[in-house]
Amino acid sequence: MNWLAYALLAAVAAAATAILAKVGVGAVPSNLATAVRTSFILPLVWALVIARGELHALKTATSQTFVFLGLSAVATGVSWLAYFKALQLAPASHVAPIDKLSLPLTIALAAVVLGEPLSLKLVCGVTLMVVGAMLTLG
Repeated sequence: MNWLAYALLAAVAAAATAILAKVGVGAVPSNLATAVRTSFILPLVWALVIARGELHALKTATSQTFVFLGLSAVATGVSWLAYFKALQLAPASHVAPIDKLSLPLTIALAAVVLGEPLSLKLVCGVTLMVVGAMLTLG
């Protein structure tokens, strides 16, 4: 599969996540729900790494790799905890579009930190997505 197929798969999985998580947080605290979710993910991902024979690449990881993956994990944890709490407090149809405001933030950070280019087409598209997300609030 190419990057676009993986990105589309991620979008479909994220949509399913919102609905499944909304049902899942109904009877338990959102932090517990996040912990249970994470407990399922960890062994699945390690099993995939082992099955694909990727464990050997751990030897080539640098301290920078671990620092940045660790920081990414903290950001993911904060995101998941906040997302599950928001799902507990509001309809998924309101929470998910606001969560997707990570898109313009990601694009801005990619431009500033990674030096990725911004085109007029990209800025216009992201602006429309932000306006769409904002319209879901009303």
